[in-house]
Amino acid sequence: MNLIPYGKQTIEKDDLETILNTLKSDFLTTGPKIKEFENAICKYTGAKYSIAVSNGTAALHLASLVLLNKNDKVLTTPNSFLATSNSILYAGAKPIFVDITNDGLIDLDLCEEYLKKDSSIKAIYAVSFSGKMLNQEKLKYLKDTYNIKILEDNAHSIGATFNNIKAGNCANSDMSIFSFHPVKHITTGEGGAITTNFKKYYEKLKILRNHGMLKTSDMKPWEYEMRELGFNYRISDIQCSLGISQLKKLDSFIKDKNNIVFENELLEKLNEFNSVGEPSCPTIYNNTVVKKGDKLAAVRIISLVAPKSDVEKARKIAEGGIVKVVPFKEKKAGLIITGNEVYKGRIKDKFEEKLRPKLK
Repeated sequence: MNLIPYGKQTIEKDDLETILNTLKSDFLTTGPKIKEFENAICKYTGAKYSIAVSNGTAALHLASLVLLNKNDKVLTTPNSFLATSNSILYAGAKPIFVDITNDGLIDLDLCEEYLKKDSSIKAIYAVSFSGKMLNQEKLKYLKDTYNIKILEDNAHSIGATFNNIKAGNCANSDMSIFSFHPVKHITTGEGGAITTNFKKYYEKLKILRNHGMLKTSDMKPWEYEMRELGFNYRISDIQCSLGISQLKKLDSFIKDKNNIVFENELLEKLNEFNSVGEPSCPTIYNNTVVKKGDKLAAVRIISLVAPKSDVEKARKIAEGGIVKVVPFKEKKAGLIITGNEVYKGRIKDKFEEKLRPKLK
């Protein structure tokens, strides 16, 4: 097919073996692999608690139900997948779109201007766009100064760091979420997770993930109580076994991406587009933000092993976007960099115009 792949997961022999072992086990779901995966996420990120769920959107939904109340005002970015702002609406709250800086991240200085003018704003949903974490010192300052809740949407960013703080650590936020969709750095097929350092959030998230049901040690095996209106956002042992295997290789995956950048002189090519923003984490090279004229563009770096003729086809297919084809050293491979304009400036007004009926 004449298509540029949106993403390509790396599934290796050890991944297949761990999945097969789970398939042969007694538990395909609600078994021991879920907790094992959650513990592995906590160990990697440094967060105290983790809840694995069916996908990143489910993670955002549950986090919003715990953090927000109806009609809360929430500052967020229009430069994100729609699930970020939709999750605010799911909780009956109201998103307020704040413009981005040249690195594609929400403008935290502009957030402070909003907070100074409106004391009724309750939260910031900050997206680590393209694997670049938010300034953690600034997040801490805003949280402490204005007594707001902060959720870090780290769907792009597992493995990222800012001054030795790992994405998902929640050192300066109430919660963080991850996505494990195949285009992310590790995958469980579909899947997501929430991390937090607050036990009260963790306990409520566990209940909401499983239909709102609660089981206590003094109940009979078949007994439970329904104390919340929850959802079936469980993830399976099969998916978690893949996640455990993938997480062990995350650092090497990131290293491989960086090697692609440096070995193929990709930085030099990106400089032709005036790449903006300083990398604060190694994952910046999976996606990045570049500037062409007065426009910003989100650029996705895709490795494509294919004959040169196919690479040339891809170049033609992608006409109209910002596209570069960088040859690998090998003869039958290429690196395609493709991107679309990042919405900046008046785009937040367009977002709000479309959402206005829902925000009333």
